[in-house]
Amino acid sequence: MSTELFDSWTDKYDRWFTTPSGRFVKEYESILLLEMLHPQPGERILDVGCGTGIFTQDVLDYGTTVTGIDRSLLMLEKALIRAGDSDFTGLCGDMCALPFPDNSFDKVFSMTAIEFVADAKKAVAELVRVTRKGGCIVVTTLNSLSPWAEKRHQKGKDGHSLFQNISFRSPEDMRLLVPQTCLIETAIHFQKSDLVADIPEIELRGNKDHPDTGAFLAVQWYKA
Repeated sequence: MSTELFDSWTDKYDRWFTTPSGRFVKEYESILLLEMLHPQPGERILDVGCGTGIFTQDVLDYGTTVTGIDRSLLMLEKALIRAGDSDFTGLCGDMCALPFPDNSFDKVFSMTAIEFVADAKKAVAELVRVTRKGGCIVVTTLNSLSPWAEKRHQKGKDGHSLFQNISFRSPEDMRLLVPQTCLIETAIHFQKSDLVADIPEIELRGNKDHPDTGAFLAVQWYKA
């Protein structure tokens, strides 16, 4: 997928998280990320596909040192501004060819970026390569078992540029990509059409009754 496409979505991406449902998406996705990554002060963490830094900042707030990599220079510039005086370094690059030596980071995470990569196995291998032995890796993606995926597929067919070349994966699909035993959880069980007041109850019920169908799919494992 072209860098120009992501450049064109820089402002739209940020605006989505300011909408009523977008605020809940941000909150629930961030909670799950932080539970799985468990960032600690002083840790060196890599954020692959950092975008505009919306989730990067949540990790930086724990006193970590974060390096962000993204294909879009415009998104990366926004991430650098958002980080302010935090210990953040941003680089343009490809998640299938990370510009770091082996075992460079204590932890690595990637938020909804792998679905835009043609060779997902290579991307996962790169995330593992740059993580130190015993380090935590968290990869999140869009869940093919969620009703959100069906709607995004239809948008792609209707000409929505962001969803025309995208790979949705199920929990089992992601499990097959990971080289060892992993933890898989989901979030975002509500729909954009749901009443904002109902979202917390819908999310709570979805987590309990349909743990595999949340639109946001997160995978966590530790490098052997």
